[in-house]
Amino acid sequence: MEGTTGRSKSEMESGSTSNNNERRIAFKEGSWFGQFKNGSNPWMARYVYGLIFLASNLLAWAVRDYGRNAFPEMERLKNCQGGRGCLGAEGVLRVSLGCFAFYFVMFLSTAGTSSLYNCRDTWHSGWWSFKIGLWIALTATAFLVPTFIIQIYGEIAHFGAGVFLLVQLVSVISFITWLNDCCQSDKTEDKCHIHVMLLATAAYIICIVGIIMMYVWYAPEPSCLLNIFFITWTLVLIQLMTSVSLHPKVNAGILTPGLMGLYIVFICWCAIRSEPAGENCIRKAEASNRTDWLTIIVKKEAPAEDAVPYGYGFFHFVFATGAMYFAMLLIGWNTHHIIKKWTIDVGWTSTWVRIVNEWLAVSVYLWMLVAPVILLRCRQTNESA
Repeated sequence: MEGTTGRSKSEMESGSTSNNNERRIAFKEGSWFGQFKNGSNPWMARYVYGLIFLASNLLAWAVRDYGRNAFPEMERLKNCQGGRGCLGAEGVLRVSLGCFAFYFVMFLSTAGTSSLYNCRDTWHSGWWSFKIGLWIALTATAFLVPTFIIQIYGEIAHFGAGVFLLVQLVSVISFITWLNDCCQSDKTEDKCHIHVMLLATAAYIICIVGIIMMYVWYAPEPSCLLNIFFITWTLVLIQLMTSVSLHPKVNAGILTPGLMGLYIVFICWCAIRSEPAGENCIRKAEASNRTDWLTIIVKKEAPAEDAVPYGYGFFHFVFATGAMYFAMLLIGWNTHHIIKKWTIDVGWTSTWVRIVNEWLAVSVYLWMLVAPVILLRCRQTNESA
């Protein structure tokens, strides 16, 4: 009996090893279609999840702008209240809820995955027919839930969208810091010195030109006090970041504040562009002709032999909060706000969300600069005591 048990265990282990080897071969040598079919390529899986996310947002936009013409059957549903609960802003929230539920299920089922070629890795990178069916089912189910649940989700989505903005902010600052560290390393400092100077100079020139153009476009009259305040304060924040970065005790160089300056000038521009249509201080373009889509960039690193190339759980968590964020963009961060067709992220709520995001970005960046100095001083004080 013991010999039979030993042989069965050995056969199971050899079978598992054989399956893993087959997946490794498919991952390295198979065609794109074969890798998609066999669920052997986690890099390709990212694009499929991105397409599902895009489809959800296109559906939300269609429900908001063309729901009554494209989906007249929804008006017959009990929870839709003649279309009011399934179209417009609530329709966007229902699609967002289905998308969020899908990615949250994926988050729960893949969080903590550390190695390739196991069942959870296969679930993340494969089973596409089932997962697409699951996404469709969850989206359809969202149109059957009572209206009060959608309203609760709308309030929660404000928080989730804020988490997404925070993740985006930290990612941008981390990338800028990583780029600066690479340029200041002992191996590349001499080679990158000229490149750093050119890049930093170009960043500051673009910041200054952007500030001037915003004054021309969005503050043409002295009565545009709010826009003047937004633009001027952005200029002050750029100066503050540069001063702190160049302080002898910090000595972080001029590249990071220059790149951060580009980022907050862009956020300031987006904030002012989100002001409602008809404002006299917006001279450049009508608010109804804009689209402002921010994307998630997943950092790509060379995977180890048996390690996952990126965190599956965190990847799905970002998409789950992203579903909330895009819902807020489509409804202007206000569940009772009426937005015109072909507009996105328009309204005073959207404006102030972006302004606060700009100020938060500067605060986080400054803290990342001064925190090492403060911690070092505290450590020296404790040692001397």
